[in-house]
Amino acid sequence: MRKFLLLAAVAAIAAGSPASADTVCEWIDYAQIVSNAGAPAADAPRTGEHDRAQTQVALAMFEALNAIDRRYESYLGMAPAAPGASQDAAAATAAYQVLTAHYPGQKAGLDDSYAIAMMGIADSAARDKGKAVGEAAAKLALAAGGFDPERKPIPYRPRTAAGVWTATQLPVFAPYSFTFRPWFLPSFDSVRPPPPPALTSERWARDFDEIKRLGARTGSSRTPEQTLMARYRITPNLVPTMRLIADAPGRPAVRNARMFALVSMIIDDAGTANAAAKLHYNFWRPITAIRNASEDGNDSTAEDPGWEPLIATPNHPEYPCAHCTFAGAVAAVLETETGAAPPGGVRVHSRSIPNSIIQVLPSWADWVREVSVSRTYGGVHYRFSNEAGEELGRTVARMGLAKVMRPLPAKGKKKG
Repeated sequence: MRKFLLLAAVAAIAAGSPASADTVCEWIDYAQIVSNAGAPAADAPRTGEHDRAQTQVALAMFEALNAIDRRYESYLGMAPAAPGASQDAAAATAAYQVLTAHYPGQKAGLDDSYAIAMMGIADSAARDKGKAVGEAAAKLALAAGGFDPERKPIPYRPRTAAGVWTATQLPVFAPYSFTFRPWFLPSFDSVRPPPPPALTSERWARDFDEIKRLGARTGSSRTPEQTLMARYRITPNLVPTMRLIADAPGRPAVRNARMFALVSMIIDDAGTANAAAKLHYNFWRPITAIRNASEDGNDSTAEDPGWEPLIATPNHPEYPCAHCTFAGAVAAVLETETGAAPPGGVRVHSRSIPNSIIQVLPSWADWVREVSVSRTYGGVHYRFSNEAGEELGRTVARMGLAKVMRPLPAKGKKKG
């Protein structure tokens, strides 16, 4: 599937940010520009063939740079490069080759951009060696993370009783969404959260009441600040913080490439696992539950036939929260880069409110917590769903960090 979380994910991390001296960041930025230009029309059916292009760009650059500056385990089995290869040439070539394979219709512009990048590398011998490394990395990356022929697309079937109308708009998850090979999970179902609370439970009644009070479009007990945050966090943009991390003095290019690749791969697996859980449980959204509370079998819930949420309800089942999965996963990865927070705090922007200013939060934990509660303020997720989503994201991130691209022992030190 496309990057989950309103199709943002790593695309949101890269797009629109200014160029820097880091080749990795420049090509991550450029890859998003190319991807946006190659996006199909809104009414065109999606095929998923480019859904992992961004991840493959980041992965190819990581493999190319890691072959030259060996600091981490190779994900794709890339052999170490011969001495003297240019890292800039390797990273640029890796990204260029992946993008050209995905977007052949933009080859002329890609060729020009690649030529400009290579012109800046004066050492022709180092440039040629780096080019060869980048080509090898791109070939491996393009062969990874695609569709699994053993997984058959299963169209979604709206669930209803025979003869009874139900909404006919299909969810955002296309039939091909679950046919991708996981990057590192055994399967997308292997991390499925436990079921949501029973409708007759005290927890259901408590969280039902909370979102009914806080998430309503009119008559809500939200503060003005909470209403703003519900809108601000619909589509988070981590450009400012990711840039600060990548531009920190002394960071090698391969570390930046690993960061982008890990975040993207973990988001891919966490997002698909989240979507699989949503379709498995098929749990009702607050607008449905609150308007039909007389049917939930719980005397502590009260029906409101005219209740509406503050923000638009996403077109897929409720449990678990996808925004919360995204936030939990990203925070778990970036905490390994910065600790509890980058210097100066977590700087996050919004794509939901045009021309909005950057918000600064004290820590990654605070950011995750704020993303989660914003979904309740918006009237689209119960608190128990937020908690399950956060934990799913953290679980997938921990598994990815433990399995792939692990740091190698420092040179000159024995394994202990």
